Amino acid sequence: MSMIRDLRAAVRPSRRRGDSPYEYENTRTATANSAIVDCGVYRDGRRVSGHVTPGEAIADVQENGGFTWIGLHEPNEREFAGIAKEFGLHPLAVEDAVHAHQRPKLERYDDTLFTVFKTIHYVEHAELTATSEVVETGEVMCFTGRDFIVTVRHGGQGSLRALRHRLQDDPELLGKGPSAVLHAIADQVVDGYIAVADAVQDDIDEVEIDVFSSGTNGKAQGKAAATAKGGDAGRIYQLKREVLEFKRAVSPLLRPMQQLSERPMRLVDSDIQKYFRDVADHLARVNEQVIGFDDLLNSILQANLAQATVAQNEDMRKITSWAAIFAVPTMIAGIYGMNFKYMPELHWKFGYPAVLMVTVVICFGIHRGFKRNGWL
Repeated sequence: MSMIRDLRAAVRPSRRRGDSPYEYENTRTATANSAIVDCGVYRDGRRVSGHVTPGEAIADVQENGGFTWIGLHEPNEREFAGIAKEFGLHPLAVEDAVHAHQRPKLERYDDTLFTVFKTIHYVEHAELTATSEVVETGEVMCFTGRDFIVTVRHGGQGSLRALRHRLQDDPELLGKGPSAVLHAIADQVVDGYIAVADAVQDDIDEVEIDVFSSGTNGKAQGKAAATAKGGDAGRIYQLKREVLEFKRAVSPLLRPMQQLSERPMRLVDSDIQKYFRDVADHLARVNEQVIGFDDLLNSILQANLAQATVAQNEDMRKITSWAAIFAVPTMIAGIYGMNFKYMPELHWKFGYPAVLMVTVVICFGIHRGFKRNGWL
C-alpha cells in the first residue's frame, strides 16, 4: 500500500477541481530546430546524463545498461527517421506517430509496444455560447521497448516535462524501467480526463438550469422564454459536439488499459502492471460519466425543444383567439357594406351606435371565453 501511495504521489500533481494537469510550453524556440524536447539516460532509477543526443544515449545504454527516455514534439519524417532506425521501430507505427490524428490504441510490433493516448484540455470561457470551444485535444504516443521509451507529443497540451521531473525524484519507481514511465503517462492522461469531466459537468449544469428555470412559471414562456430557446439549443448542440470529441478520446482507450492491466507482457514490469488496474478503473468511471453526459444532453435538448413547441403553441392560440375576436367586427362591417336597401335598422336614428354596441358586446364575450380557457 505504501508503494501505491508513493507511486500516485510521484505521477499525480496536486491541483484544484477543474484544473488540467497539463502544462503549456513552447518546445521549439527560434534557435532550436530539433523536435527533440529532452533525451536522458536512466540507470538504477536515476538520471545519469544531462541532455544528450539519441546516439549518445543509445551507446551509453548498450554499454552500461539502464534505459533511455527520448521526448519529441511534433517531429517530421526526416527528424524521426534516425531515431526510428536506431530503435528498429515499425514503419506503420512511425507513420502514425509522425502524421498523428490516431485513435487511442495499443499495438505490439516485435519487441516494442506502441501506445496512443488522446490528451484533453478544458478551454476556459467566461460564458458558454453556441460557438464556444469547450475541449481541445492533443496526442501522446509512446514507443516502449526493453531499454527505451520514445514519447511523441502532438498539440499544445500534454507536456511531459513536469512528469519527467517528478519521476526523476522517485528513483524506486524509475528503477522499474520504461514501463513505469508508460504507466505515469497513462495515469496523467486519465487524471486529465477526470479534471475535464468535472469542468464539463459544470457547463452542463449551467445549461440545464437555464433551460428548466425558463419554464418554471407559466408567464416565463412568453417573450423571454421564446427568445432564450434558440440560444439554449445552440449551446446544447455545441456541448454535445464537445462531449462527442471527449468520448472519442476516452472510449477507445478502455481496451488498451484493460490489456495493460490484465495481460502479462514481457515489456511491462509485473509490479507496474498492477497499477494499470487503477488507471483502467478510473478510465472506466470517466467513460461512464461521459456517456452520462451524452444521454443527459439528449434529454435537455428534448426538453428544450418541447418547451419551444409549447411556447409556439401558446403564441398560436393567442393569434387564433385575437383573429376570432376581430372576425366579428369584420363580418358585421362586411354585411353593412353591401349597400342593400333593406338592412336591419338602416334608417333608425340609433342604428349605427346600436350596431357598434352589439359588436363590442360580442367581442367582449368571446375575449372573456378565451381568457377563461387560458388561450389569452
